[in-house]
Amino acid sequence: GDRGPNTGGMGAYSPAPVVTDELWPVIRTQVFDRTLSELNRRGIVFKGVLYAGLMVRDGGVKVLEFNVRFGDPECQAVLLRWKGDMLPALEACIDGTLSDELVAWHDDPAVCVVMAAGGYPDSYRKGEPITGLDKASAVDDTVVFHAGTRVENNEVVTSGGRVLGITSRGPGLRDAIDRAYRAVKAICFPDAHFRKDIGWRALERTQAGS
Repeated sequence: GDRGPNTGGMGAYSPAPVVTDELWPVIRTQVFDRTLSELNRRGIVFKGVLYAGLMVRDGGVKVLEFNVRFGDPECQAVLLRWKGDMLPALEACIDGTLSDELVAWHDDPAVCVVMAAGGYPDSYRKGEPITGLDKASAVDDTVVFHAGTRVENNEVVTSGGRVLGITSRGPGLRDAIDRAYRAVKAICFPDAHFRKDIGWRALERTQAGS
């Protein structure tokens, strides 16, 4: 319900239906093309990830920030939709030979749910054993991304506030959400907590447009 303390990202989904077919060309022209044009004017050759944090409201867009890195946990949802291997695309970016064939996407949406340590974003314990990782990974088209974990005595334990990013892809947004939460329920560590409403706005938009 968007209540509670300020945290890092607690979930993400891709694609974002708030970015409509009509809005995307506007974002590309007004945000990315203008930014890259100014970099070129200054003689700056940029190779890498340019991540724009945008606020979309009433059909318009505002830029909140730029990062020259992937966002977290947005990256997890995006990567699960990437067809093929990311490394050749990164190498081609460095070499200046990047092509559309290296950056292709699954049409199916993906959802990431972050599992956090008890007490996060305030003080929290570390070293709590994590079980159920294999069972979660066995859910169809699901990847468990490790964030705040470490291996201790051959056992995976917590080592940070945002511990895991459970990410699933599905033929529809509801399918992706259901798979992600099914995998979340398979994982256990003391006082684990997570948002139970990841993707609800996207679901409303998707259902309203259907």
